[in-house]
Amino acid sequence: MKAVKFILIGILFGIILYKSEAASWYRIYEMFQFRSFHMYGMIGTALTTAIIIVQIIKRKKIKDSNGMQIAFQAKDKSITRYLVGGTIFGLGWALSGACPGPMFALIGSGYWTLGIVLIFAILGTWIYGLIRHKLPH
Repeated sequence: MKAVKFILIGILFGIILYKSEAASWYRIYEMFQFRSFHMYGMIGTALTTAIIIVQIIKRKKIKDSNGMQIAFQAKDKSITRYLVGGTIFGLGWALSGACPGPMFALIGSGYWTLGIVLIFAILGTWIYGLIRHKLPH
């Protein structure tokens, strides 16, 4: 029953992405051309919401669905990893017109050609897993 709940939340998230035009190639193009605030506003709202929710989880010591305490692991500060990773992610986003969340929303809305992008996103994740130990972390 838990899986059904998460699938329904995922479907709702996909509908929201699609209806808000977060999955629109044109909106993404506008963002990378610095012509519209639409996507920056959505990303900023998502970031602000995430910061607030993480702080609530930390302060209230909220538990997950299995009753385990949610813990956040500290990461090593490194500029190189974020610059390289962000550049690769941004290039993929700019070239395909979709980041991972909207990718699924677009496939669900009938843009089957995004399946090719999804296959290469999975392939890139798999390759990262193979060479992860050789990369700066």
